Amino acid sequence: MLKKILIGVAILIALPFVLAIFIPRQYTVSVSETINKPANEVYDYMRILNNQQQWSEWVKADLNLKPDIIGNDGTIGAIQHWNSKNDNVGEGEQEIMALSPDRMDIDLRFKRPFEGHSKAANIFKASSPTETMLTMEFYANESYPMNLPSYLFGKPMIEKTQKKNLANVKAILEGK
Repeated sequence: MLKKILIGVAILIALPFVLAIFIPRQYTVSVSETINKPANEVYDYMRILNNQQQWSEWVKADLNLKPDIIGNDGTIGAIQHWNSKNDNVGEGEQEIMALSPDRMDIDLRFKRPFEGHSKAANIFKASSPTETMLTMEFYANESYPMNLPSYLFGKPMIEKTQKKNLANVKAILEGK
């Protein structure tokens, strides 16, 4: 009987490690929303890191959070650093790595509660002179075996939050 229990426990312990072998280590979360504003207006608003205090669900999760901007906000090399006592927000920074009228690339560096490094992008596509398709993308690259919880739990959470972020941006820019 004890042998069967030990085998069962060993299988339960090994199962996540086996599953992680078959789970992608890299994935992209991509969500889009049409904003009823010209592309240049959406771009000008989104490239300012400090504006995230108005629309980002991650920033708004800590009402006392006041991210610091290092460098010239809205330009390549600008860094937004945050340090929250709330571990759901944690500590980290994001840096604008590239800017063009149709794309903004961000480097994300997380320090707490978990160290990590990811990339993100905002993509701006004019649907018409007065409409812009705004796409937020998050690029994950996790090592084994952390790819399993990241893919199963992190990916859906990021997608859900990015959808809320887009709805917030839409409401702000459209004045709703």
